[in-house]
Amino acid sequence: MTETQTAPAESAAEKQNIVRTRGVRKVYKMGKLELEALKGVDMEIQRGEYISIMGPSGSGKSTLFNMIGALDKPTEGKVYIDEVDVAQLDAYELAWLRCRKIGYIFQTFNLIPVMTALENVTLPMIFAGMSTDESIDKGVELLKTVGLGTRVQHKPLELSGGQQQRVAVARALANDPAIVLADEPTGNLDRKTGREIIELLRQLNEEKQVTIISATHDLKMLDVSDRILWVQDGRIAKNQRREELDLDLGQIGAGEE
Repeated sequence: MTETQTAPAESAAEKQNIVRTRGVRKVYKMGKLELEALKGVDMEIQRGEYISIMGPSGSGKSTLFNMIGALDKPTEGKVYIDEVDVAQLDAYELAWLRCRKIGYIFQTFNLIPVMTALENVTLPMIFAGMSTDESIDKGVELLKTVGLGTRVQHKPLELSGGQQQRVAVARALANDPAIVLADEPTGNLDRKTGREIIELLRQLNEEKQVTIISATHDLKMLDVSDRILWVQDGRIAKNQRREELDLDLGQIGAGEE
């Protein structure tokens, strides 16, 4: 009787997870050598959270990021996105997941140089089957949302680095994703512009309830993250909420330099 009563509550809690991993290992083979980048990672990320994945180079941070983004598959273990086992998806289903469920922001912006800001933003919508008129209207609104309403016809080389990253943010939101994955989104920006992009992502997280997952070295992310996952030697060494960081802040800053 107790099991019958508690099962629905457990099921409801499970559904709150937008991403979870179980025993995720990733081994890269280089000739006869094997490099174990991830060593059995278990974690959960709830819908609507702002998560920063932090750690030194070579820690496995980027590998974990790629697993969460369905950009790579684990050697062992499971990655679930909205309770779907990513490893079970075929190429078409995986493409659909990446197009509809996940928006990507990259350190190098990855904009198409010959296309305008509006064309870059509407491209994912076209891939998703939206009509041209609808995609243009939505693209203009997204560019207004990120503060580029007057730059819709500018090409990437006519925009500053910060403006290009704003276009990339708008593009990531093109198909109303449940998750936005940001890979070092401030890495190529100056401090002031980086802060603006961080605040923009937080604003979008709060207003649209989109889950933000960022792989970053930028300690300014600590101010806006709900939780920080510290990755070290292929494992999650620490899982901290923002309010738990005060006592360790000096130590964290020293460790990241």
